[in-house]
Amino acid sequence: MNKRFKELNDQDILYFQTIVEKQYILLDESEMSAYDHDYTEDFHFMPSVVILPRTAEEISKILKHCNAERIPVTVRGAGTGLSGGALAIYEGVLLSMERFNEILEIDEQNYQATVEPGVITQVFQEAVAAKGLFYPPDPASKGSCFIGGNLAENSGGPKAVKYGVTKDYVLNLEVVLADGAIIWTGANVLKNATGLNLTQLMVGSEGTLGVVTKAVFSLLPHPTKDILMLAPFRSATQACEAVAAIFQLGIIPSGLEFMEKDALEFAKKFIHGVELTIEDDIEAHLLIELDGNNMEVLQQEAEQIFLLLEKYDCAELLFADSQAQKENLWKLRRSLGEAVKANSIYKEEDTVVKRAELPKLLKGVKEIGVRYGFQSVCYGHAGDGNLHVNILKGEMSDEDWNGKLKEGIREIFQLCKKLGGTISGEHGIGLVQKEYMDVVFSERELELQKSIKHAFDPKGILNPGKIWMD
Repeated sequence: MNKRFKELNDQDILYFQTIVEKQYILLDESEMSAYDHDYTEDFHFMPSVVILPRTAEEISKILKHCNAERIPVTVRGAGTGLSGGALAIYEGVLLSMERFNEILEIDEQNYQATVEPGVITQVFQEAVAAKGLFYPPDPASKGSCFIGGNLAENSGGPKAVKYGVTKDYVLNLEVVLADGAIIWTGANVLKNATGLNLTQLMVGSEGTLGVVTKAVFSLLPHPTKDILMLAPFRSATQACEAVAAIFQLGIIPSGLEFMEKDALEFAKKFIHGVELTIEDDIEAHLLIELDGNNMEVLQQEAEQIFLLLEKYDCAELLFADSQAQKENLWKLRRSLGEAVKANSIYKEEDTVVKRAELPKLLKGVKEIGVRYGFQSVCYGHAGDGNLHVNILKGEMSDEDWNGKLKEGIREIFQLCKKLGGTISGEHGIGLVQKEYMDVVFSERELELQKSIKHAFDPKGILNPGKIWMD
């Protein structure tokens, strides 16, 4: 427990039990063990208590007490995060939002929906799709991650290249502040030039500024047609070079994913029943999706891409000819993270640059790996320059893995900065990347961020130890 904070005692627990039913307050370590980790490497931090509230008013009372007593509070969604943002590193209270699991309204007339943060992203997508509407953000873990976690990390996913990320669909948020105040951050309108934009400030703040209890999203009409193709390249660098060239045709794919051969090989072993032949001389693939409402237009775009890729060292394209084949290809892509994790101890870096700089980023990552003695497996959302660099421990000694490797990671981030990019595209900073924030921000810029945190949370109880160095 950090000395800034008070250790929980029996009186605190008794008080919480006057707010939330006893069955939703977990104190036994065997029950709390499900909440002591997320998908970030192999970290485990046991909270002092796990509370499962159901209303904003309950959260308000909990936070008011914790603020007065200086008890740290960590908010948790589904626990699918990759930066340690939902880990209770200073013990204290872990607030699980899993009971906030209702879609409160789908407003078909205005193309809006009001959702609680514990709704699974795919459940929300399917609910609006049933009404002909479309919520595009689709992180790889969409079948299990919560809307609240997407808000905390400003999640993207494959469709971000055409449709944008979570922040592009958020109109308004109900938020409980550290002192227990309940506010709305904006208005349920498409245009809003009224005061500072607190809504956008909350999105991506990783639970450090407040607890989101409701979100109002804008929606789109659902596209009715799509084409999916898998392009194998004999050169991973040329695969990256082809990405920017596709956009120079005037085509914006609804998905443009880069996958190194090793990543797909891991996924094939991890996902049983999905067959895909990968020739020995292939280094990487691009998974390219086009969507819209006119199949003739999509076919013309696919033909343009086909002719373009003939100029690269590209083998025969695979066009998915059935819905089942499309689903299998996406299943492989979405499983890459878990497949790599199942294969080796690893660290995942969420790098992002301008898409035309991807070849230089990939080349630089490989060169840094040679110098520091690590193997990397890369994949990601190439269409928006977001490359996930998975560093495998392999034969590295524990000493190098826990020490020297940090220098290599810093070099990767410095390369991102040099190429006009940054150190996280969609996974957030959380616990694991905070020591690298100085790579992309000056001391003054970091001071400004910390001053905003202080304005919302003067006592620093909300998700302490995340984003910024203490």
